[in-house]
Amino acid sequence: KIILYIRFFAILMKIITYDEFAQVEIRAGTVQRVELFPEARKPAYKVWVDFGPEFGVKQTSAQITVHYAPASLVGKAVLGCLN
Repeated sequence: KIILYIRFFAILMKIITYDEFAQVEIRAGTVQRVELFPEARKPAYKVWVDFGPEFGVKQTSAQITVHYAPASLVGKAVLGCLN
């Protein structure tokens, strides 16, 4: 089953060039706030991450409700791909 998903996503994913990859910044940030995301099709959290003065606070979502409670994520360091 996992192999089938990997093949499916490999078809949908676009392979990028090294020059395109070099433009993406991988930044460390700190989780500021976490809320349940009831509108999501699968259980998820809305997550706000502070990436510092250059990028500020960015919002994302994460399907990690089975593994983490919202309060346990606040203050954690995370990596994000920013462009």
